[in-house]
Amino acid sequence: MKATAKKRLWSVLAVFAAMAAIGYGSVFACTSIMVTPGASVDGSAMTSQTADGGPETYHVVLVPAADHAEGEMKDIYYDSSLRAPEDSAREEPVFKGQIPQVAHTYSYICALYGTQNEHQLSIGETTIWNGERQELYDPEGWFNIIELSKLALERCTTAREAVKLMGDIATKYGYCDGGECLTVADPHEVWMFEIYGATPTSKTAVWAAERIPDGNVGVSANCARIDTINLDDKDNFMASDNVVSLAQEHGWYDPASGKPFSFRDSYCPDNGNYYSARREWRVLSLLAPSLNLDPSLRRFPFSVKPDKKVSVRDVQAIFRDHYEGTPFDLTKGLAAGPFGSPERFSTKYSVPGSSWERAISIYRCDYSYVAQARSWLPDAVGGVVWFGWDVAHSTCYMPLYGAASQLPDGFDVGWVGEFNRDAAYWAFDFVANWADLRYNAMIKDIQAKYTGIEDKEFMVTPYIEKAAAALCENGEEDAAKEVLTQYSVDNGNDVVQTWWKFGEFLVGKYHDGYNNYPKAAVTIGYPEDWLKAVGYGPITK
Repeated sequence: MKATAKKRLWSVLAVFAAMAAIGYGSVFACTSIMVTPGASVDGSAMTSQTADGGPETYHVVLVPAADHAEGEMKDIYYDSSLRAPEDSAREEPVFKGQIPQVAHTYSYICALYGTQNEHQLSIGETTIWNGERQELYDPEGWFNIIELSKLALERCTTAREAVKLMGDIATKYGYCDGGECLTVADPHEVWMFEIYGATPTSKTAVWAAERIPDGNVGVSANCARIDTINLDDKDNFMASDNVVSLAQEHGWYDPASGKPFSFRDSYCPDNGNYYSARREWRVLSLLAPSLNLDPSLRRFPFSVKPDKKVSVRDVQAIFRDHYEGTPFDLTKGLAAGPFGSPERFSTKYSVPGSSWERAISIYRCDYSYVAQARSWLPDAVGGVVWFGWDVAHSTCYMPLYGAASQLPDGFDVGWVGEFNRDAAYWAFDFVANWADLRYNAMIKDIQAKYTGIEDKEFMVTPYIEKAAAALCENGEEDAAKEVLTQYSVDNGNDVVQTWWKFGEFLVGKYHDGYNNYPKAAVTIGYPEDWLKAVGYGPITK
């Protein structure tokens, strides 16, 4: 290896070491659940995401469709900060270069990542840095995973097309991010796309994609999931041309061994850890309890057939989970405090082999969503994102449409360092943080509140969509989009304002350690078991 290449390699490894030292890898951590049309209650395809990055942007925007002149070029930037423009810690994006623009780009919802476009193409994301080969990182590449997801939504209409585009662009121009997974759905198919850089000495990428078999569900929770790949089966697998040769070149795969080529073992071999595996177990066990999956395992099937058909609300319920009712229940034990809080905040201390369980619902979630794509509806109606701000267990999901022309108020405002009543995010974050003071009492109020609102949404939404679909059948697609836009904006604004008032109600009801509603100053006290555990006594009744 040339001296310059060695220097680049060691600088990259130093960056990874520094990120590990500050816990960077644990911060960028999401969960995505995928449901194929044959596995859902209504025949819709779903992908989803909990965005668990913590100090990231609280901006969700709608990028409009656009026409572009012949010969126009698209500027490509690498944004390493992921923070809101108001955040003083934000770093300016770095210009990487230009690629040819296309004649027309589609409109899409963009949170931190591209989410859903006007043709129902939907994307979820999870990092898979846990266990990847650190030397794969290529700082000279042009694209990170955020830009790839946006590019797919503005240029593609199907999941298969999106996977191919993202892979081809990354291998042509280089990929400068860590290991990543995008879960990609259209009305007919759901795919898992995993990608890595291709070492600092080669400006390209290595990637593979596998289709979730129809009738099955899948999960990605921060570790690689794609194992053996059959490149002759083009209906179910795709990969970069270098997928095998790169592994051979570096000695990560030896055909003479007689073992089949494994994408996971070649590029992310050390990924069997409970931080990820426990969530995989929990998702698959909740959806297919008859499998009796062993929670001590560190690798699980790529996909499974659920015991019953899966709904949007089933996925939302899983996103709100803390292993309740299992030996790993985070609402139990001394670590949960006297009031059963499932939150386990980051700590500056690190003890090898010891850590908190990583729940699906976690305090540092910025937002979560379940994106549906429905083949029996026009594109203008069929693509809907059930979106919730902040941590899933104390949010309220609301419908947003990929073909809409506007989002609710306050969706593009806010950052981690400033409480802001104009930002939709803060309504939900406030309720979540106040609830942590007496979780076991307040979570019941919260569950009742979001259930009531979501019950109404799931009752009303089909009627709104039926009216919009009728407009499409009459050739009035623009009118249909306006109906859905107005509904999602009005409903979203109402939910946010309701949540602010609900937060104020919780302050009044639970301040100073009392239950003040409907009767004031009723002592709640502490659980007897906790009092005994902390040495309070003697306890008399």
